[in-house]
Amino acid sequence: MALRILALSHYFPPEVNAPASRMYEHCRQWAQDGHDVTVVTCVPNHPRGEVYPGYRNRPFWREEKDGIHIVRVWTYVTANEGFLKRSFNYVFYMVAATAATAFLPRADVVISTSPQFFNGLAGYFVAAMKRAPWILEIRDLWPESIRVVGAVKNAWMIRALERLEMFAYRNADAIVPVTEAFRRYMIGKRIAPGKIEVITNGVDLDFFEETTDGVPNDDELPLQGKFVCSYFGTHGMAHHLETVMEAAAILKERDDIVFLLVGDGAERKRLNTMRLQMGLDNVVMLGQQAKGRMPLLWRRSSASMVLLKRSELFKLVIPSKIFESMAMRRPIILGVDGESRQIVEQARAGLCIEPENAAELARRVVELADDRQLCAQLGANGRSYVAEHYDRIALARKYEDLMSRVVSRGACRAVAAGSS
Repeated sequence: MALRILALSHYFPPEVNAPASRMYEHCRQWAQDGHDVTVVTCVPNHPRGEVYPGYRNRPFWREEKDGIHIVRVWTYVTANEGFLKRSFNYVFYMVAATAATAFLPRADVVISTSPQFFNGLAGYFVAAMKRAPWILEIRDLWPESIRVVGAVKNAWMIRALERLEMFAYRNADAIVPVTEAFRRYMIGKRIAPGKIEVITNGVDLDFFEETTDGVPNDDELPLQGKFVCSYFGTHGMAHHLETVMEAAAILKERDDIVFLLVGDGAERKRLNTMRLQMGLDNVVMLGQQAKGRMPLLWRRSSASMVLLKRSELFKLVIPSKIFESMAMRRPIILGVDGESRQIVEQARAGLCIEPENAAELARRVVELADDRQLCAQLGANGRSYVAEHYDRIALARKYEDLMSRVVSRGACRAVAAGSS
């Protein structure tokens, strides 16, 4: 059954973060499978709060990409830092997206995604307007995550946001968390297990494919002959990338080892200052890169780092970088406990460390740098495992099945109501 799918996503390509990639890759597959897919999103500006070249911040902007109908709405443009400005940005999107959908055709199902929770909550209003079932996707536990990193400390505000969280859970027709741990958390909040279906993050295996073509040359990245241990992604409060700087300081005498940090975020400026003050010539920092360049940077890497702060909350998350590293056959040094660690250990795809432990990170980097056979074996294990369990196409089709069931349940309820 072909569906008319209306998806709400604060982020979408050409933005390159994990929410943008997940939504785009799912929507692209749904369009290829014959569904009519519309995405309502912002003018691209993440993470610096600068509108991307070729775009303008207008009330209503249409475009097409890979069979997806894209509607971009007027956005309060701000950098990805500062709680109040970011919150206003999210609320502004919720209002603008809800207003814009009034001018869009009828939908069979509405999907909205968190952790930008007001983006998730927009699905409630849009689904009511369209008289369609609502699927709420939870990519992060919000507001719990902002409380843990200290972005919000006001107890009254936290309680108010928790009430909104429960309102959304109770009113969604289905909830799609990205980890089993999130599902257990929701059940602990007395959400009916039958309305929760886990659809994990995954990876586009064709895009993240290891080849020897197009490896950046020495002029682009002066890393020739080095063991390159890379971190790709947001430089935020949750990631505690000070650990990388401290490990680099421990290994300053190993001139064959380089740490590469690629990305942007609220902490990047401070981390770069830290690098300069510590005299870390063995740390290379690049800003946010275009999506198409990422496989080239992965190929230039010898191993990857996936790191988060030490927190009970972060035992529940699975960073999407894990799957990209596996797809590119790069061994992982994982500084995250919980479900992420279970995946890496089950896949035999990397080495695990205690979160925030710089000495242990340094030791694991040396272990891999001095044993290239171990690197190759861990990388091969990861590729096999991710292809079997986390192929984005298979996950998108699992999502399609859920949407069909939710739409069918809604149709049955409508028939029952009409006959009563």
